[in-house]
Amino acid sequence: MSDFSTLIARAEALLARLEAVLPQPPAAPDWSASIAFRYRRRGTGGGVLEPVRHVAPLRLADLKEVDGQKERLVRNTAQFVAGRPANNVLLTGARGTGKSSLIKACLNEFADRGLRLIEVDKDDLTDLPDLVALVGERPERFIIYCDDLSFDEGESGYKALKSILDGTIAQASDNVLICATSNRRHLLPEQMKDNLGARHDDNGELHPGEAIEEKISLSERFGLWISFYPFSQREYLAIVGQWLRHFGIDEATIEAARQPALVWALERGSRSGRVAWQFARDFAGRAEAPAAAPAPIQGDGPQGLDHV
Repeated sequence: MSDFSTLIARAEALLARLEAVLPQPPAAPDWSASIAFRYRRRGTGGGVLEPVRHVAPLRLADLKEVDGQKERLVRNTAQFVAGRPANNVLLTGARGTGKSSLIKACLNEFADRGLRLIEVDKDDLTDLPDLVALVGERPERFIIYCDDLSFDEGESGYKALKSILDGTIAQASDNVLICATSNRRHLLPEQMKDNLGARHDDNGELHPGEAIEEKISLSERFGLWISFYPFSQREYLAIVGQWLRHFGIDEATIEAARQPALVWALERGSRSGRVAWQFARDFAGRAEAPAAAPAPIQGDGPQGLDHV
């Protein structure tokens, strides 16, 4: 073998070893395995799309006291699934008020019309261009979903998401929609020092500083903002009743559960939909268990929240 042939063979062997350790673009999964997929990185070998075997069976009718938010998201999703123009969506607001649940319910509502969902953790958003390229030629419509999204200063995923939303020279295919939930409206921590760069002109008009402009530049690239607010006591109890009916509890028992439901919320410091769901699971589980003899009360000590 000539020296040139030896050199070529050694170069090919070296390239083969490098390819084994360099990150690879994600391979296409079995798209028929599920209606939802998770993107997960696997060390230095790149990421994989894993089908979700048990998709949360939430339906739109299960979600109460968020009718305005539901109507806006369903309308936007219906436009997207039908191939009409639609906006990327940012759902923000109080914790446990149904932001993530509403996206899951929309997936189930439109899955038979070709809607699919890919969940991506914020730490993996740097691979977002590869995911968009992977699904770009598919006939399905894809929601790329980021739950509980927020960034600290300088995180790489921030700029990757910002570019793919509106900024890169390569436009995302029209079968991809970005949906994110967050407790922060602008997705980045806001600090008092950011306001030091703001100024007023001679007419009193406020001009934000560069730090503020940078922090709002990502959230404003979502075309549709949907805000969620803490529930009132009436709304919280309505959600409790909805979930108790889901578990087969009769109306008389639901009425009797009002006071325990309020105590449950008081103990957790929140009247959210998540707290209502957790109470309903606990209450329904205890209702199905054999009745146990009450424990004797020892002395006359102070009574806790369970006795409110």
